[in-house]
Amino acid sequence: MRKYVSILLDIELKIREGQYKSGYKLPSVREASELYRCSKSTILRAYAELEKKHAIYSIPQSGYYVVENSGDLHHSHMQDFVDFASASPDLNVFPYLDFQHCLNQAIDTYKYHLFTYGDSQGLETLRHTLVSHLADTQVFAKMDRIIVTSGVQQALEILAKMPFPNGKEKVLVEQPSYDIYLRFLEEENIPVSTIVRTAEGMDFHELENQFKNESIKFFYTMSRYHNPLGVSYNTEERKAIAALAAKYDVYIVEDDYMADLGADHLFDPIYAYDQTDHVIYLKSFSKIIFPGLRLGVAVLPEALLKTFNTYKRYVDTSILSQAALDIYIKNGMYERHKHTICNLYSERVRALNKAVERYNQAGYVQTSAVTSGVYMQFKLPRTVNLGRLVQCLSARNIQVVAGKGFYLSGYREQEKFLRISISRAQLDQIDAGVKAIIEEVSKGNWY
Repeated sequence: MRKYVSILLDIELKIREGQYKSGYKLPSVREASELYRCSKSTILRAYAELEKKHAIYSIPQSGYYVVENSGDLHHSHMQDFVDFASASPDLNVFPYLDFQHCLNQAIDTYKYHLFTYGDSQGLETLRHTLVSHLADTQVFAKMDRIIVTSGVQQALEILAKMPFPNGKEKVLVEQPSYDIYLRFLEEENIPVSTIVRTAEGMDFHELENQFKNESIKFFYTMSRYHNPLGVSYNTEERKAIAALAAKYDVYIVEDDYMADLGADHLFDPIYAYDQTDHVIYLKSFSKIIFPGLRLGVAVLPEALLKTFNTYKRYVDTSILSQAALDIYIKNGMYERHKHTICNLYSERVRALNKAVERYNQAGYVQTSAVTSGVYMQFKLPRTVNLGRLVQCLSARNIQVVAGKGFYLSGYREQEKFLRISISRAQLDQIDAGVKAIIEEVSKGNWY
């Protein structure tokens, strides 16, 4: 990372954390160059970029100051409200100005092309950009294997409905798993099989047994930052899944929706170990930029391309959004914002772990071993009345999500837990929020 970018990110972090409040005077160029051990021209470039983003402003003969942020007002109103429920990115770090610039540039660059229907596989220039973008995470794919989708959800729905070359019909899903997809499978009466996944892992002997004896067309799994458990596969587990897929002719749908977050991005995806074209790789841009963008990418084996395109049929993602994302990635803005989000979430996860260590010494809850990402499982005693607990926490202005919805309806082997998300939990609220949860569980009136 270039030096001025690291300085820019550090100052943005200090502004978000409140170390540099609205109206705060930043260190002079000379002081900052000494602080960051760099040239004055590097500081001037960092300050200039921050001015472009309207994060700071300059007063001649005086210096640089932090702009009053409407997010500060939002934060003050929500000071007593702890959001451990939302999975959407923090509103205060959306890259509004950067993406607005990219939208304007896209309009100037593509002009009349924006009014055409375009290619159902996605904007060609974006898919070309995605070839190198995906290669950075060891997903090496030709452009014709890449399809831009209306978020990951669209790809998941198409894959569930379409026939596969292996002639099998069941979708194997983990329990618990992505709640919205489970509801879709139920509503569409898609044949499913299940396998237990816990914070401690998954039974790979059972996985092989299902691959061997059940009619599994694909296994849907989240290799990184599992929703709702928060855990990730290690390298050996990723290799094992790829090997079993090849051995038993079962496809893997790898939902790597948080591929760019946290330390676990250093792990190669299952896709990287696929030697027989049995892994379908999915990635979303919603968790890094914003959900309303509704852009995802699917990397498909050649044997699935024709059928997938037949089911997709038409262009259903905004050409303008695709063009803007293309420019956003090419200009290095995506990479810069990714570092911002990673640093922010890592700090919040550290705070979450520290709070658990501080208040859970009696062991009222069991937490998944999570050091990055956005989710953590708070596993509760079986005798806890989960509905009453959620209501009581809500009365204390603490929003959480109960684990029940992450299972198929009627699934009997459910763990009783809360899914804790830190994506919108402010750093200075996490400690108090965890303390309140432990207090409520420890009261004993749930048993």
